[in-house]
Amino acid sequence: MTRALEPGRERTADRLLKSSANKFYDPEVDVDWAAPLPEGKPYQPEHRCSLYGTHLWGKLSPEQRLELGKHELASIASNGIFFEVLLMQLLLKEVYNSDPTSRHAQYALTEIADECRHSTMFARSVERVGAPAYGPVKIVHQLGKLLPVIGYGPALYGSILVAEEILDRIQRESMADENIQPLVRMINRIHVLEEARHVTFAREEVTRGMAKLSKAELPYQRWLIATVSFAITRSLINPAVYKAVGLRPREAWEAAMANPHFHETIRWSGERIMAFLTEAGLVGAPGMRLWRKSFLIAR
Repeated sequence: MTRALEPGRERTADRLLKSSANKFYDPEVDVDWAAPLPEGKPYQPEHRCSLYGTHLWGKLSPEQRLELGKHELASIASNGIFFEVLLMQLLLKEVYNSDPTSRHAQYALTEIADECRHSTMFARSVERVGAPAYGPVKIVHQLGKLLPVIGYGPALYGSILVAEEILDRIQRESMADENIQPLVRMINRIHVLEEARHVTFAREEVTRGMAKLSKAELPYQRWLIATVSFAITRSLINPAVYKAVGLRPREAWEAAMANPHFHETIRWSGERIMAFLTEAGLVGAPGMRLWRKSFLIAR
């Protein structure tokens, strides 16, 4: 079954298709994977590490802090792959139910191609820095299989935006910091540029979806986006990263989850998307407890 074409939606998709044709990166060509990783340069700003400011952070040597930053970067990148695979499933469903001659369907296919390159880029970056591809914890990995089944409507696009815009803000800060590893800065620059188009696409889908949403569906949509957003923020740092610096994962994870500096990092990274989702009407009961537990809004 194909959907009727919507002029506004088609105009946006046409503009994004032209932008994609004019400026895109091929990580296989545009990233110098053979370049050395300069000693002593961090993989992320120290103040964005999950343990920054805790008693455990105070026990780590400068070398251990760099190592933890590298492993947290690997966790974020490999979770980025997990999120993008879920996004690609959603977009494929969109194409499956659309007229393939529409600009909307063609842009969805273009975005899938972008995300394939991004996932390959993130995988190679994890391999290059010499850290494991941590990904999400097992329960989140299993529950992720349900999302394409139970997810629909503006909450699904809104959930994509939460993952994309949190990473976008973290990456923008990192790519502007000349002290960060050059490889990391280049990868972040590529992702930020191409994700800007994806964010435009998803934001417009949220706005259109909310305009059509019935009052009866709103509680489910609010619950769904709050649940997925909670899973996103809690998945960014896999507890296994702490083994790399000799810490006990459970103790370190509990310290990170209680760390006001880490809470502030998550709130800061989600400021723009939370303002948009609130204005759109997707933030509210029955999801408020999960929003607070996600650290995206103050307790």
